[in-house]
This record gives sequence, C-alpha cells and structure tokens, in this order.
Amino acid sequence: MAHPRSRRMRALAVPLGLALTASLGFLPNAATAASQDSAPAAAVTTDGPLLSYVVNTTPGHATVGKVEKAIAKAGGKVITAHEQIGVIVVHSANPQFAATLRTVPGVQSAGATRTAPLKASGTTDVGKPQKIDLPKSQLKAASSAAKANGEEPLEPLQWDLPAIKADQAAKVNPGSKNVTVAIIDTGVDDTHPDLKANFSAKQSANCVGGVADTTKGAWRPWDPDHDYHGTHVAGTIAAARNGVGVAGVAPGVKISAIKVSEPKTAMFYAESVVCAFVFAADHGVEVTNNSYYVDPWMFNCKDDADQAAIVDAVGRAASYAQRKGAINIAAAGNSNLDLAAPKLPDASSPNDSTPVERTINPKTCWDVPTQLPGTVTVAATGVNKLRSSYSNYGLGQIDVAAPGGDSNQVPELPAKNGNILSTMPGGDWAYLAGTSMATPHVAGVAALLKSAHPKSSPQEIQWLLKEQADNPGCPTGDTTCTGTKHVNSHFGYGIVDALDAVKK
Repeated sequence: MAHPRSRRMRALAVPLGLALTASLGFLPNAATAASQDSAPAAAVTTDGPLLSYVVNTTPGHATVGKVEKAIAKAGGKVITAHEQIGVIVVHSANPQFAATLRTVPGVQSAGATRTAPLKASGTTDVGKPQKIDLPKSQLKAASSAAKANGEEPLEPLQWDLPAIKADQAAKVNPGSKNVTVAIIDTGVDDTHPDLKANFSAKQSANCVGGVADTTKGAWRPWDPDHDYHGTHVAGTIAAARNGVGVAGVAPGVKISAIKVSEPKTAMFYAESVVCAFVFAADHGVEVTNNSYYVDPWMFNCKDDADQAAIVDAVGRAASYAQRKGAINIAAAGNSNLDLAAPKLPDASSPNDSTPVERTINPKTCWDVPTQLPGTVTVAATGVNKLRSSYSNYGLGQIDVAAPGGDSNQVPELPAKNGNILSTMPGGDWAYLAGTSMATPHVAGVAALLKSAHPKSSPQEIQWLLKEQADNPGCPTGDTTCTGTKHVNSHFGYGIVDALDAVKK
C-alpha cells in the first residue's frame, strides 16, 4: 500500500520530486438548521471511537455559546471555537454526535473530519527527493559560472526561474519585506541558510489539532527526513539571494510556516486547516500557499453530511482569509484527471482508514481547498512548456499554470533534471516534482504583485495573475487540451510571468 504522503500531498514521488493540487468550484449550500427549540437529551452514549468534528453555526458569540452548551450535553468536548466564522472544533466518542448536533438551532452543518479514531499527537507527493547528482567538478564549474554572472551557486540548475522570468524580475524588484506568504504545510526548517533571513516567526504556528501553538520552533517539521515538503515549497517562494544555494521567485518577501500535518501520518485534517487560514488572516498574511488536499477525502461530496461539513468549515476559513486581504493559492492535484469531466474515479478515499472505490460528480464533489471560491487553482508544467504528465487539468477549473517539473521533459546542461530544485531540512537542497512545486511559483509571483501593488485586493491580484500570464496554447494533436489560445484546460489563462508582475 502506498505511503499516506503519496496519496495526499501535491508533490510527486520522483527521483528528486514532490507535488500538490487544486481547482475552482463552489461551496455546498449550508444545511438548514432544524426548527426544534430544545437542546439534545442529556442521556448519550460515549462508547464509540473518539473522533474530531466540525460544528458550523451562525457566526457570533451568542449563537456559538448556545451551541457549545448543546455540544456538552451531546457528549462533546470543545477544543476551540472560531466565533468570527462560526466554526467549532469538537472531540466526541458519541456515535450519534453529528446527527444530534444537526438538530440544534443555529447549527448549519456538522460532521466528522476523519474516519479513524484520534491518535495522540497529509500532501500529494510523487516519488522521493533527489539530491544533486552532478560530478563535483561539473557542479563546481556551474557554481563558478553562476557567481561570475551574479547568480546563486545552484541557480544554473533552476530552469524554472527563467521559465517564468523570475531571474529578470529579481533585478527589478525582488519583493517587499512587508509582504508575507504563509506556507500551510508540513512545517518549515527556518534555520536553513537560504530561508532564515526571510522567515517570519511572529506569523508562524503549529495548528495541528485545531489550536495554534506559537511556541518557538513549533512550526518546524516533525521528522525532517520525511516532512520535507513545506521546506521545499518555502525555498521556491523566497530563498534569499545571499550567495548560498538556490534563489526563490520572490527572494525579498517574507515567508511563514503554519504546520497542519499530523506526526507520523502527515494527514491534513479540516480542524488544522481551518486554524491555519484563521491564523494567517489574523496575523496579516498577504498570500497563502496550499499544496495539499484536506484529508481524508480527495473529493468532498455535499450529499454526505460529514463531507459537506468539511467543505463548509474550510470554506468559511478560506473566505475569512480572503476578506482579511489574503489571496489563497492551491495545487490542482497529481492524478492526471480532467476536473471538468462529468464524472471522476476516486479509489483513495477515505485515506485514513479503508478506501472505498467510488465515482464522483465534480460539480457536487470538490477537492478542498483548491476548488473553493476565490482560490487560485494551479496546474503544473515542464521545461518544454507542456502540461506535466501527472497534473490535473480541466476547462474552467485551472486558473494558471507554473513549473512543477516532469521527468519526461529534460532541460539542457548543466541541469539535466526536469524537476524543481529547492531547499530541504538540515541545510540541504533536492529536486521534487508535482503541482505542489508549481503552486509556490504562483504564490511567489502573487507576492511580487502584492509588493508592486500593495493596495490591491486578493481579487485584483488574481486578475493580474491571469492578465499577465503567457499561454502557449494547446499542443498540436493533444485531444485532452480544449479551449482557446487565451484560456484552455491545460494552462487556464497561461503560465505566470514574474517580470510582468514587477513592472509598473
């Protein structure tokens, strides 16, 4: 059985590759609150598995307070309440907890966020990281040539930067220290020499379990050997131009880490992601990077009460971040699926217990957070400006595209590796691939746009991303690509352009 990481994170397990997902969609209608005036009966059973739930109510202290009393009577323990968006995180061993809460006045939806019992305290990867395997003499020559050209030592191996003109953009405007990109992921090693100068500890936290822990270092990976995904994403966004290692798309902006992956399993549950969006919003973050889908369902269907509650809760949190000024960027996924198809297979859900093969309707079942309203959905491309072989696509589903790597598209020397080179925990660097790697390129360009247009709203930044994107058009003879030269299923509005982002 595949490791849980390869099913969840938007990174590909390739000889130096990792990746994540996204697509545009709409929130399901909130369940109508029942008309009963009475609270649930006090006699409840608590002999079921201990699960985590989200209970979604009308926002505000008064309603949330009343619902919290009903939660206690139904055998639930409130872990945290986000009153500003009406989302309450609860633990309960009452098998009827969600059904009971759905009858409570003020409750709009309620459901379990997992199918497996809570354990003491995910992403979509493709393959394992690949360390740089050039001969030392060739690597030294490349590094010397880079230094002579005013580049970072490993920049000649980063074909992805010139692919979106990020190398040229850095000479015009590397990005503002007043702009922060929050990396909602597996944590970030802020001690890495390429990352520490741009890291914002005051905007970082560990949100696993639904409550933000801002203790120093709480945002770092649980296990650096396995939880490297967030650190790799961080380097692509904002590795500093400091004479060390690689360069990021926006080397002058700040990055923060909001850890949401559980230890050992690397699962990304709804309560953690809700906490991350709210924390980012309340701490002045301008961009969020989301290279994952919320476990345990690859697609959440609104005709299932539990899955509908997950979409409702995460949707409220993502919308709250947008209202507070953050643009949310998310990966389209690595399953080579047409997200605009009338039906799709899903054989991996739920991924925290026993997956059940099912066929879903993309119009009513969504990948969260990538298909939430207002989220920028990102597809992956290779060095030849073709869709990466693993990348999800779909007319009207993809907003923009960016380099995510593809082992089938190989650059010229000195790189000779079609994946994306970036930072790894412990001061290292490696190649990874996936829509997880494409997404931080777009987040970096969004940060450059915000630097150049500090008063622009998230919607305006999204418009600029699309307007400035360069669309290569559908490849000749590729029947999976539909649409026009300007907007199509492979690239959306096109591949993002960092140089255009910094031009006034």
